[in-house]
Amino acid sequence: MTNPLLAAWDTPFGITPFAKISDDDFAPALDTALARHMAEITAIAENPEPPSFANTIEAMEGAGEALDKVLSVFFSLAGADSNPERQALQREFSPKLAAHSSAIYGNAQLFDRVRTLWDTREGLDLTSEEARVLMLTHRGFVRAGAALTGAEAERMKEVKSRLAVLGTQFTQNLLADEAGWHMALSDTDLEGLPEFVKASARAAGEELGTDGPAITLSRSLIVPFLQFSPRRDLRETAWRAWTSRGANGGETDNRAIAEEVLSLREERARLLGYDTFAEYKLETEMAGSPDRVRNLLMQVWTPARAQAMADAAEMETLLQEDGVNGPLQPWDWRYYAEKRRKVLHDLDEAELKPYLQLDRMIEAAFDCAHRLFGLEFRALDVEAYHPDCRVWEVLRDGQHRAVFIGDYFARASKRSGAWCSAMRSQARRPEVKTPIVVNVCNFAKPSKGQPALLSYDDARTLFHEFGHALHQILSDVAFGSVSGTSVARDFVELPSQLYEHWLEVPEVLQGFATHAETGEPMPQALLDKVLAAATFDMGFQTVEYVASALVDLELHSGPPPEDVMARQAEILEGLGMPAAIPMRHATPHFAHVFAGDGYSSGYYSYMWSEVMDADAFAAFEEAGSAFDAETAARLEEFILSAGGSEEAEALYTKFRGRMPGVEALLKGRGLAA
Repeated sequence: MTNPLLAAWDTPFGITPFAKISDDDFAPALDTALARHMAEITAIAENPEPPSFANTIEAMEGAGEALDKVLSVFFSLAGADSNPERQALQREFSPKLAAHSSAIYGNAQLFDRVRTLWDTREGLDLTSEEARVLMLTHRGFVRAGAALTGAEAERMKEVKSRLAVLGTQFTQNLLADEAGWHMALSDTDLEGLPEFVKASARAAGEELGTDGPAITLSRSLIVPFLQFSPRRDLRETAWRAWTSRGANGGETDNRAIAEEVLSLREERARLLGYDTFAEYKLETEMAGSPDRVRNLLMQVWTPARAQAMADAAEMETLLQEDGVNGPLQPWDWRYYAEKRRKVLHDLDEAELKPYLQLDRMIEAAFDCAHRLFGLEFRALDVEAYHPDCRVWEVLRDGQHRAVFIGDYFARASKRSGAWCSAMRSQARRPEVKTPIVVNVCNFAKPSKGQPALLSYDDARTLFHEFGHALHQILSDVAFGSVSGTSVARDFVELPSQLYEHWLEVPEVLQGFATHAETGEPMPQALLDKVLAAATFDMGFQTVEYVASALVDLELHSGPPPEDVMARQAEILEGLGMPAAIPMRHATPHFAHVFAGDGYSSGYYSYMWSEVMDADAFAAFEEAGSAFDAETAARLEEFILSAGGSEEAEALYTKFRGRMPGVEALLKGRGLAA
């Protein structure tokens, strides 16, 4: 029988026929797909015709279709619905894929063809996008080590292979720690918690099969528990479990892995002629250098730390009023911040949450996309990879545009966090492809028959990830390698963070924030309080983020540390890190940085993009409407549809007329002087 992963998919819009695929299909499908791709690459490299854009670069763009299909399905499942079989396959596949990549970039004949085209590019009569794809292809070969020879070339292959294995191991260790811990609660332990937290704990207990409610390490459950539980002892237990992921000793400990990763990354950079990995990594980003990143982060750090220290003093007074002697601790912060928010803004999360139903927030995100870009979303009755997934066809002017899959609820088989991925990227050449886009979140799943309620932070996450999805859905480029989110890492968060602003548009909340029981819209008084409190506790949020970004940058900007935790502590001490605020992601569970190269030296990129997103939304405000048609058209033309077809700075400048400064960001976070 034909392996379903390699067969033609006679399904609506080419959606993966998940029900026909078993875990046993992946290994043989991967081997076949790797062989096919290598045969295609060999044919391109050995083509007796002189190199041309069509027979080399465009041919490479069209190669590997079977491999793309296999990997898009496998990695979607490995991240969102893992199991022991898939984890074993991931460990098996990592070195294979690294070796395959090394074989392509180490193919001297292929590199010669690419280099010939690059050297003669002025006479090739290329379109601007073709010229961009040629540049990126040539640069990719050089940065992968194609120009290395002999022992250095062999060592680069070994380093890449080992890094691939370590990244997989880091991820799986973290998933094991997250899935392996829960704290059972008695009815007494639930006292003082809002009903929505109790309901989430009961639902978690049901899914775990415990006799009663439980707290897991899902962010959508543990954060509200830390926010509302009056039991300081239980808050400490939960906080310590959450922040010690990847650092519990034994087989799932990630500290030694992080140290080896840092050492290998530095070696990789030095093989390519760079002093540090950060210099290598940032060369191709908008920031360009570690110094520019450090400068931005420190401009934000100073006012954020000052605000956080002032807030900590206020909360320590509240702690002492509760009869607790001693300083404010990290497991106290969210609890006393919530008390303080209620006093300052008369805003109670328990009062707010019934108005933030998941279904209504999805509708809100879709409606904003319709008003801005004319998109329509039609539910599809097709089977996805998990029963929790929901699938929509995306249309514009009645024409098919994309498929969108939403996978919203936390489960033990899903890694933590939220992300967007494309199971198929948009392209027009060598053949037309429409995107299939997935948003994955980790919201607390309600008990059966009950509506799913979100925190305001959850709702913002939903809009954030949907902003990434729009970058994929609206992509309109020729080549898949520059499609959608295939842009500089410190530009990729612009569309996602920009889209968060529409959640705070009053008419959006007025229209879609309706009570789960009564159906009544959010009262104007509550809406006013929500918007007034938008920058509350921003000192804490900014400090925990910037500390993580600076630790990431510094770990990759010098000699690799022998003791990564000691180096982390040294960096934080140098910053004057407030004692009651932890890093958002400590090194042992910093998956952005150590599960792969994606955000390594690049966790700062959320803030780099935020400088632009604050300024970009101001363009709508200056036009007089969050739904101004002309501004939305420019946003689509120069940002959302353009992908990586031009340099990020050029695209932003076309949209806005100039690059922004940090002032709009500080104002937006309530940190401006």
